[in-house]
Amino acid sequence: MGTINIDAGTVPIRETRLGSITGYYGDLEDLSTKSSCGNLKNRERCFSQCSLCLNMCSIGEFTSLRDVAVINHAPAGCNAGSAATKVFAKQIAERIGKEYNSVLVGTDLNESDTVFGATESLPDIVRQVYENYRPSAIVIASSCVSGVIGEDIESVTSELDRQYDIPIFPIQCEGFRSKIWQSGADIADHAFVKYIVKPPQEKRNVINFKNFFESERQQITEIFAELGVTPQFLYLNSTIEEVEHLSESLATVSICGTLGTYLGNALEELYGVPYIRSLNPNGITGFESWLREIGKKIGKSAEVENYLTREKAKYIDKIEEVKDELKGLTAVIGMGPGYAFDVGRVLQELGLEIIWTTAWHLDYRYDNGEMPTSLRYMTEHSANNFGVSVADQQNFEIMHTLKTLKPDVYFSRHPGTTVWAVKQGIASVFVADEYTIFGYRGTLNFANMILDAVRNRSFEQNLAARTKLPYTDWWYEQNNQAMLLNEGETRLREAAAH
Repeated sequence: MGTINIDAGTVPIRETRLGSITGYYGDLEDLSTKSSCGNLKNRERCFSQCSLCLNMCSIGEFTSLRDVAVINHAPAGCNAGSAATKVFAKQIAERIGKEYNSVLVGTDLNESDTVFGATESLPDIVRQVYENYRPSAIVIASSCVSGVIGEDIESVTSELDRQYDIPIFPIQCEGFRSKIWQSGADIADHAFVKYIVKPPQEKRNVINFKNFFESERQQITEIFAELGVTPQFLYLNSTIEEVEHLSESLATVSICGTLGTYLGNALEELYGVPYIRSLNPNGITGFESWLREIGKKIGKSAEVENYLTREKAKYIDKIEEVKDELKGLTAVIGMGPGYAFDVGRVLQELGLEIIWTTAWHLDYRYDNGEMPTSLRYMTEHSANNFGVSVADQQNFEIMHTLKTLKPDVYFSRHPGTTVWAVKQGIASVFVADEYTIFGYRGTLNFANMILDAVRNRSFEQNLAARTKLPYTDWWYEQNNQAMLLNEGETRLREAAAH
């Protein structure tokens, strides 16, 4: 029985669909055991410091395309975060010689609109957007306000879609739907597959590649060329026409398991496009696993082995040299679940000891019903059983963990927690780019990046000496912190003692 209901108006959120959680304290063995038997339960917090809005994530998927108009049916402030994606997409488009001309429009809902409704204004807004910008598609997004007052944008878009010669469709992405940002990307993927992707007419030598910022576009294009295929990067700088043909591709891959799971499984289940469920292509083991699985799916295993042999010879000795200097360093990780255990695997490959990992949320299974590959691999191969927590970017929990454990290095994919770690005097590595550890060359660069961070700690030390943190000794020394989830305090102190 299939798990993808493409007829539904939107996709169920991750908490409902996958049992994903945002609150947990324990360790790797406990997490894996509970995930395997399906009794991993979410632990609620009595206080939450921050969260990420899924409306922004959904809209970001569409505004990253070229020649698309997104109408956010929301108050003016709701467009603040999404606008950054538009600016970034334009910069990347210029770098690769493409013209970015998408537009983000807000309906600027006010107090009167929240009382009397505002759907009657949407047809006129759509008409103006169509006449002024002539986009290839118009997307109308819901928000917390339009959702709370019950604006029926699905009916409005259904009527408008019949009046214009371009697709006009809704994305139901109210921010209050989920505490997990990836639910927003899933909602966007559902809309793409439901409204844009067409049934296949013929197979093409293309691999769908879902990523964030495509910084290694050239390298990946060159690798795939050796296999006789072309990458279709999603969604940054794609077009509606390119997305229409995703069902005709040879396979779908993703730079991040969390990011690509819904789209990959949907294309596989609905159109038979294989979804590559290997480790992420980070580090030596991950890169080799990823590329070999691609080669197996498209019948290019011999070409993959030739490439790996040639490239590995260039870098492996240099990687081994740096490993000797990194061995024994202790690390704390704070990242999204698609990277937390994957980067942890790479750190162990390089000889570091993980003493704690915090994932911003946790999917104990993906849309195909299986445990995420990175978590399963770490469970089976980890050099030690380290502490694990799940916290949706709750910075005060990260600060408490770092203060208690005092690692040699802190690794994060989000600048906010990285900055605060530095203010504590802890050497930190900001793994901003998803391709930081891509392949052999990326692994070598990453190892040297860590080495640079631990060799010269003057910046962290100077900043910590001159920074007054909002967290007092009284707060740190409490035995029952408000943010710790019962047994979490005990597990954290055991890790510190170790």
